[in-house]
Amino acid sequence: MYEILYRSKLGRCIASILARPGISRAAGLIMDSAVSRVMIKPFIKTNQIDMREAAPKAYTSFNDFFTRCLIDGARPFEKDKNILPSPCDGLLSVYPVTQKGIFTVKGTPYTLETLLEDKALSEAFEGGWALIFRLTPSHYHRYAFPDNGRIVKMKRIQGVFHTVRPEALESLPVFKTNTREYMCLETENFGRMIYMEVGATMVGRIQNDVTYGNFSRGQEKGRFEFGGSTVILITEKGTCAPLDEMIKASDAGKEYPVKMGQSVCQRPKYGDNQ
Repeated sequence: MYEILYRSKLGRCIASILARPGISRAAGLIMDSAVSRVMIKPFIKTNQIDMREAAPKAYTSFNDFFTRCLIDGARPFEKDKNILPSPCDGLLSVYPVTQKGIFTVKGTPYTLETLLEDKALSEAFEGGWALIFRLTPSHYHRYAFPDNGRIVKMKRIQGVFHTVRPEALESLPVFKTNTREYMCLETENFGRMIYMEVGATMVGRIQNDVTYGNFSRGQEKGRFEFGGSTVILITEKGTCAPLDEMIKASDAGKEYPVKMGQSVCQRPKYGDNQ
């Protein structure tokens, strides 16, 4: 279906209609209703979701199920202060940010300035890394802070809701047109960092529960409601670099599966260059 929508002119016209915020809001209302509970069992079966990880609960709606909590210990966080853990479950791609603030995803160039809509802030992250975590509907859709620190700035940019599947990323500049929210974080071990959530097709809401003050490594930050979605981390130059296997996967055009709390970056050893 997505190949039809995003790889033909007619399909892209249809996709632009489906991406409108009103469509996603309407879908969100349906997913919040008690009627939507009938979708839960087929969804679990189709996506082969391991419900043994889920905290026991009687779900009131599909969104209640979709944003389910996990049992304690299901996503342990890496404790080594030299390691940056993944903030979420997802399929990871990593891209170097050039000195001009550009990184390229599936052949589409992005600038930090257009992504953040903040020229001064974007300049601070030139030469760093962009870590893009794509969450499919089958993933756990809560996300957490990867380190201790404090929130410096928060911004929401209203846009549309295109899918974040590869077919769309190859055809449209999705990350600079979709609705997104981001925070500038001052972290304990990795300097400043941009933490962004990007909405996608049929995502009812991006829900951030922590919007100011201090936070700790592994503390829940928020959740996505129904649909695929994306978390983006952008790091400062010299603070950390992705693990070699993740760089190699991205260089080969492949996404690397990760779970929340898993190691994804490390601080450079003394004398290393990035």
